[in-house]
Amino acid sequence: MAVSAVLQDGPVGPAAPHDRANAAARPAGEVRIELPGYSVPGALELERELGIGHVLAQVLVRRGLGDPDDARAFLAAADRHDASELAGIDRAVATIRRAIDAGARITVHGDYDVDGVCATAIMIRALRELGADVDWFIPGRIEDGYGLSAATVQRLVGRGTNLIVTVDCAITAVEEVAAARAAGLDVVVCDHHAPRADGALPDCPIVHPALCGYPCPDLCGAGVAYKLAQALGAGTAGQDLELVALATVADLVALRGENRRLVREGLRALSVTTKPGLRALMSVAKADPGSLDAGTLGFRLAPRINAAGRMRRADVGLELLLCSDPVRAKAIARELDELNSTRRAVEQRILWEAEAQVAELEAQRPRMAYVLAGEDWHPGVVGIVASRIVERYHRPALLIALDGAGGSDLATGSGRSIPGFDLLGALHAVAGHLQRYGGHRAAAGMTLAPGELPALSEAFEAHAASVLTAEQLLPVERVDAVVSGHELGLDLAEELEALEPCGMSNPSPRLLVAGARFADVRTMGEGRHARFTVISGGIRARAVAFGCDGRPVARLDQPHDATFKLERNSYNGAVEPRLVLRRAQRCTPAPIERPDDSVSDGAGYLAAVLAELEAELGDGSDAKVGRNTPMDAAIAHSSRDHSTGTGRIVLDRRGHSPLAVLTDARASGMPVLAVCADVPRRLDGLAERVGGFTLGSYAELECRPRLADRFGQLVALDPPAGPEGQALLHRGAGYAQLAWGPAELRFAEQMHELEYGLRASLVALYRSLRERGRATGEELERLLRGDGPHGRSVQLAGRLIRVLAELELVSLDRDLSTLAIASTAPTALERSPSFRVYAKRYEDGKRFLSSANPPPSG
Repeated sequence: MAVSAVLQDGPVGPAAPHDRANAAARPAGEVRIELPGYSVPGALELERELGIGHVLAQVLVRRGLGDPDDARAFLAAADRHDASELAGIDRAVATIRRAIDAGARITVHGDYDVDGVCATAIMIRALRELGADVDWFIPGRIEDGYGLSAATVQRLVGRGTNLIVTVDCAITAVEEVAAARAAGLDVVVCDHHAPRADGALPDCPIVHPALCGYPCPDLCGAGVAYKLAQALGAGTAGQDLELVALATVADLVALRGENRRLVREGLRALSVTTKPGLRALMSVAKADPGSLDAGTLGFRLAPRINAAGRMRRADVGLELLLCSDPVRAKAIARELDELNSTRRAVEQRILWEAEAQVAELEAQRPRMAYVLAGEDWHPGVVGIVASRIVERYHRPALLIALDGAGGSDLATGSGRSIPGFDLLGALHAVAGHLQRYGGHRAAAGMTLAPGELPALSEAFEAHAASVLTAEQLLPVERVDAVVSGHELGLDLAEELEALEPCGMSNPSPRLLVAGARFADVRTMGEGRHARFTVISGGIRARAVAFGCDGRPVARLDQPHDATFKLERNSYNGAVEPRLVLRRAQRCTPAPIERPDDSVSDGAGYLAAVLAELEAELGDGSDAKVGRNTPMDAAIAHSSRDHSTGTGRIVLDRRGHSPLAVLTDARASGMPVLAVCADVPRRLDGLAERVGGFTLGSYAELECRPRLADRFGQLVALDPPAGPEGQALLHRGAGYAQLAWGPAELRFAEQMHELEYGLRASLVALYRSLRERGRATGEELERLLRGDGPHGRSVQLAGRLIRVLAELELVSLDRDLSTLAIASTAPTALERSPSFRVYAKRYEDGKRFLSSANPPPSG
């Protein structure tokens, strides 16, 4: 299966209340991949009740949707609430209706970002349909600044406005609304931003989802305008879902509750929209209407509308959304596309300069936050660059555009934050150095006198140092599900689409491939990017990493835990799975433990060999399930035991990556015992890639059946060679996960040949002993262990001595631990009763293992 991958960044995790002194010294780019625990019973219930796969069930449970009804409702994305549930919206409707009936001039005051422009378009279309005399005002980012200002109020008074309806702004404009009312204007505030810290609200009708008790408090500004249009009875409201979806994604509000339905329905509406402006916008953005998703809205359409407000005036974007002439719409869309290209070039220049300032600051001393400024930085672009700085260095950042001010004009700034750091709260703390500011926890804007810049930097950094911790400054990639390589196909990609739309509070699921290796690296894009191969669980996947300077990982010779986003990718009519590589972290596993009473070096080995000679051998016909019972029948037999209240729940993961099954089992929070055919040989392959569990062999389980009782999870890395071992996997309570594939089956067959196909081993041991005549103590142990890095198991050594002793070829003095040659006469091995039993077990095991084939992988 061929898959492609893209390298992206991830979020941050929880904080620890210590080590602030060293917190700022974290190197840029360091990240911790975090695998949260989850309820295995909850995931299995979702699989059963919803008919979904294990990967999607993991995602839902980890996101707090373990209840089947909650998960079903989330996936359906059908939340719908009436506009009347916004307390007080009737006052706003009455005020607007009075103005319409009186023929009064209504001005819709919007904002210059995508949300504000879409909200303005929705309200204008609604008021026009209702017969209102309506115009609009969108402030210029540079000339007017954010929100309703006193100067704007006076301007609107001068041009004959009677009612101002604000959308996506003005919840903090207490004084400005008061000035408007004093000038004889009515005002309706329609907003979704945080109110002022002192709790003061404008004295006018307010439509605000969080303040008005709406069931979905996370509506964006366009969503609130859409609800007000519905309450007014405008038929256009039902025709503007495309604009609501675009604004909801672009404004980074939480994609939960009703927002999920609005975006999902809006995407469907956008795919068949008749609005000339949106069709032209999709054309210049090369967005296929047949394969739209939230990413298309956020990364293709929104930046072009935003470019107007950043580089010129947002009225250009508004004109596009209101345009009814296809020819004019195409011209505007081309203009926006050109503005966006200009914006990207300006952004890159400012980013280079900002990164140079970061390097200079870090050379002086490590920082926990950055305040960066430039004389010729464009005020409309510093917010995007602030986001880039935060993404790269994982520090809160304020970027200030001094605009060439000679110390008298106000500078304009924009800030972005990291999770766990309240940016708006930080601006409250340094408000004495600002002229004006506003925003929310993650993003904010501000103006200040350039002379206040040094004091602002000192105060902002000091506040960050007082509240941030070392852990908060280390990005954490939080995994949603563990996957095997063969699962990463179209079937899973399509199933994961049930989580769409993805975005804020519902990110695209992060899938962990444990112990992946990277190879065949080739640079691309003038050395900025790389193509390479990801190898995991027998799957070789083509991948590409962007922005990695040609190196997807630092060390290609080491295994990595890697997280991906999986999606359906349509290109030139073909559909294939695409892996989006997010993070790659070198494996640093915890130790692998051995059972408490496992055989140790030295005298323990000989003692265990002698104990093996005392073990009851039987005739090989006393298994609980007949020796000729196929593996699948044995699995079913043990599974039925659970239905009567005994035995473990069998989870058949055959064909999955054993590393993935082990990692998933550990995430259950239960102690894990991995069972294999040979411990020393398995340790070689596992130790550098995965850990944090106990590793034992089937032989150890057969000798000490109660060994498994304290482990809630048993993972069969290799298949057992008989029904006795199979039955032992199901002893006790918890789960038994069968994790072998073709390679593990071949290994088990080789180990079975070694342990029970005794002829070659008997000849080798007898010849070595005959050369010595006798062996005792340490020499005997070396003789029994044999050559090679792993040697013989104690069980094999005991079998060899038992057979040779029964044939009277050797004599054993148990007290002195001495083995000596007793005869050199030729003899038939079949004379030994034990050899006959072992030979029967060998043949029975071969037949049993032949039925242990894993199901075909997807």
